[in-house]
Amino acid sequence: MAKTLVAYFSASGTTARVAKELAAAVGADLFEIAPEVPYTAADLNWRDKASRSSIEMNDEASRPAIAGTVANIAAYDVVFVGFPVWSYVEPRIVDTFLEAHDFSGKTIVPFATSGGSGVGGAAQHMQGLVPGATVVAGGLLNGRPSAAKLATWAEDALR
Repeated sequence: MAKTLVAYFSASGTTARVAKELAAAVGADLFEIAPEVPYTAADLNWRDKASRSSIEMNDEASRPAIAGTVANIAAYDVVFVGFPVWSYVEPRIVDTFLEAHDFSGKTIVPFATSGGSGVGGAAQHMQGLVPGATVVAGGLLNGRPSAAKLATWAEDALR
């Protein structure tokens, strides 16, 4: 496989676990998309229209600050981008990450964890944020897939 990075945002730890397992399964480097200001439980209450996550997701232009960037993004050919599904797409903090780097010529593979919804329009939305890159469909990685299953999923996603 090409030089690969797994970048992820995780609100509860679920996506972090899957991202770490995926990185190990495909021999990739790992980068956490960490918020500059960590989310609290109240911030993540999607039932509260005044919560931070609800406000961010209701504002297409919202770009929550991230704590760092990938210094050597040019070294990677493939970037798996993981996130929990929020409002049928990636959280706005993932958009911040995508817009902070030049992904020209790279392949981006979105993967998500979700308690019930699919990835919806995430790949299409992400493609609009990374001109010059190719965003493939990706998909959900729920549960506890084995290393072999993760490696097969990654290979299939890149076909």
